[in-house]
Order: sequence, then structure tokens, then C-alpha cells
Amino acid sequence: MNFLEERILKDGVVKSCNVLKVDSFLNHQVDIALMEEIGREFKRRFEDTPVTKVMTIEASGIGIAVFVAKELGVPLVFAKKSKSINIDGDVFVAEVESFTHRNKNQVVVSKSFLHAGEHVLIIDDFMANGCAMQGLISIVESAGATVEGCGIVIEKGFQIGGRVIRNMGYRVESLAIIDAMDADTGSITFRKQA
Repeated sequence: MNFLEERILKDGVVKSCNVLKVDSFLNHQVDIALMEEIGREFKRRFEDTPVTKVMTIEASGIGIAVFVAKELGVPLVFAKKSKSINIDGDVFVAEVESFTHRNKNQVVVSKSFLHAGEHVLIIDDFMANGCAMQGLISIVESAGATVEGCGIVIEKGFQIGGRVIRNMGYRVESLAIIDAMDADTGSITFRKQA
């Protein structure tokens, strides 16, 4: 069992409808030491790739991606869930559906911050159905950049997202993959990883 699986078992809360609450340490209140460890682990897993930029989606992915970008020594860009008046010029746009929030958003990245020829590592906190990841991939590809991989903190392996993204030919590295959760017992079963 790895450091993240241990923390999920200790502080994660399984809710109904396949929801795992990790807001006490990952995506509401943030454990900085854990984030540093997550950043180091993603660096270790992707150190063989020529990453020039880290990308994520607001809001929960930002804290994680900051630590990954710091470890890799590259800039971070994040997709905004709405175009505000302070985004100048053209943007890349993708529609994404959130499993947790049960809504769709158009996410945007300014064309000033994503360019052809860049090598992008996409980072997110969760992957369920893979919709956010597919949207970010489409933005990277629209820019003429290369997706070097997708780093996921927690993948719900019993949902289709990881399988879809891997079947599209992308490298997916998930720090914890959950194969089953039971809201009645609070039990979590993790997939064995190498």
C-alpha cells in the first residue's frame, strides 16, 4: 500500500453515489506535506518524458499541479471554467462534464499560454468518467502540442475514465486506483499496482 492509499483509508469518507470525500487533505483543506510527496511521485513517474508544461483544470487540480510543476521546473497553465473579461485574445475551448458536480462547463485556455510544440503533462485530482481529461487533451491537441501523459491522484477504476483515456493511447499514471467502494461499510478496495 502506498502513502496515498494509506491516507485515503485513514481520512477519506465513502459517500453514496460512488463519491469519495477527501476534502480534509486534498481538495478543500490541503495537506502541504502530502502535496509535496504527490509532486515528487509524479516527477518520478514522468521523469523519462520531455515535459515543458503542466496543465490542469480549475479548481481542485490547481493545488496539486503547482507541486508537480515545481518538481519538474516547468510552468503550469490551468483551464478556466469560464471566460472572464481579463482573458485577452483567442482561447482554446472544450466542454467538460463533471462527475462530482453533475454539470457541464466550457473550459478555456488562452492561446497565449499554450503553443505548438510544447510537451504537456495533464494533472487532475480525480478521474471517474474521464470527461475532464478528454477536454484537456482536446485543448492540448488543438494547440498543436503533445500530451506526454495524464497524472491522476485518485482514479475510480470501477468507472470508465481510465480505460477510455488509455484506449485512446495516452499514458495514464494514477497514484491510487480504487476498484470498489462501499458507502454502507466505508470500505475501499485498491487495485494492486507495480
